Amino acid sequence: MPSHHNNHLTASLRSSTTISTQSFTSRLILLLTLLPLSLAALAFILQWKGNSDFMMDPITANSRWAPQGSHIQNHEIFPGMESSVLSPKAHKSSDCSSLGRGGAPSFPYFRDWKFDFQDDLRPKGHVGLWAWVLGKAASPKVSKVLESIPGVKLIYRTKELEEQQAKSRIWNETWLSNFFYKPCNYELFVKQSLNMEMAIVMERDAGMDWILHLDTDELIHPAGAREYSLRQLLLDVPGNVDTVVFPNYESSVERDDIEDPFGEVSMFKRNYDHLPKDTYFGMYKESTRGNQNYFLTYGNGKSAARVQDHLRPNGAHRWHNYMKTPNEVKLEEAAVLHYTYSKFSDLTSRRDRCGCKPTTEDVKRCFMLDFDRSVAAFIIASTATEEEMLNWYREHVVWGDKELRLKLLRKGILTRIYSPMVIIQGLRGSGVFSSVIESAPTTLSRDKFLASVDSSNSSRAVASESMLSRKTNKSRENQATARKVLGLETAAASHEAAVPPLSPPGLLVEA
Repeated sequence: MPSHHNNHLTASLRSSTTISTQSFTSRLILLLTLLPLSLAALAFILQWKGNSDFMMDPITANSRWAPQGSHIQNHEIFPGMESSVLSPKAHKSSDCSSLGRGGAPSFPYFRDWKFDFQDDLRPKGHVGLWAWVLGKAASPKVSKVLESIPGVKLIYRTKELEEQQAKSRIWNETWLSNFFYKPCNYELFVKQSLNMEMAIVMERDAGMDWILHLDTDELIHPAGAREYSLRQLLLDVPGNVDTVVFPNYESSVERDDIEDPFGEVSMFKRNYDHLPKDTYFGMYKESTRGNQNYFLTYGNGKSAARVQDHLRPNGAHRWHNYMKTPNEVKLEEAAVLHYTYSKFSDLTSRRDRCGCKPTTEDVKRCFMLDFDRSVAAFIIASTATEEEMLNWYREHVVWGDKELRLKLLRKGILTRIYSPMVIIQGLRGSGVFSSVIESAPTTLSRDKFLASVDSSNSSRAVASESMLSRKTNKSRENQATARKVLGLETAAASHEAAVPPLSPPGLLVEA
């Protein structure tokens, strides 16, 4: 996530940390400027086992949601974030002429929406971190800690939020339609896209410059940037570039007893895009160790988008624009570090997120990637004993062969990245994490929080019913309104289909 002018946060950290005269500690203090890494790490540690969809929306974009005339235009705030983030501002309604108005950027998602931010939300040039939480991540114990971190704003997945998102314009468009009304990973993919759509509105009005979506098992590795700074990396992006792609590196654990992935894992498998092709394909069989693909999960990275009109999500991995094809570049050194299956308990936590049956047919219906489908991690986690699961985990996930590790490290397939580990261990040793937890309020800032948590479990059925009703009984009025809006927006560009999580190239792909 982008980081702009973090000196004030650095000073805060320094004031709560005893500065040693040793040179190592001095270097460590400098590393504490990496705010996005530390905040994401803390959230990750607190709720790793929870079912969560975090939206880290650093420096964001321009958008307005629903078509003109929609009943969404009631100047209500987004549900689930009443006191945490936003409050509505009275605003005159406008006609179509407002689309061409100068000054504030226009984006016809929610026409005429304006938001007032609380005093602790920083102006343009700073980091904004919005976290969509559900499950254990939304529990009082975790939420009160997350709410106490400066710059972090929580959005709870309440019944009201799902009902609001059920009215999004996305449902009347085709680019995400292949993922509608399907279970498990498909449902999560749609939720992420809807959250990204909301984040565009929020980040635009916060005056941010870029937007980036990450999950809680991911960190940004701004390699190649001065001072290991994501902010500096994005400042150096040419002005004609709309989106930048961070290829992902995948964690490669060396033990089966990892408890704190961010603080214990230092070995990663490099992305296809960061390797010579003859090396990638020449070492493919040794790199996969009998698994279906080079990576256990996705291999097409994540992208950050620059603030501009008509921005929209294009699935969880990319951004697009209603009026043009974005100018996209792929970064040559920086990457997303994906800590996938880095804990043995990840097998069961992924299983518990889905209501799918442990059958080959249901697995194909619920999951997108080959590791879940063909290697059947979900089936193993659902049917095997603890000992059988551990043996399977060691065979398919853990890199226990030292000679193979060294060989792939020499070839550049595997690489060591110590920065996250050093930062997390330093933060823990300095007492930053414990002080944040201790300073968290004993009561939550939202009076309706417990009711929201209770309703989140029942809201899925309500949302599913509303979606089914919408699917079978779309009114002609809504269709006509959608056609009018789409007619304006598709004049310059078509609706490119959403980019799903994709596996890296296999041996059948020519180098």
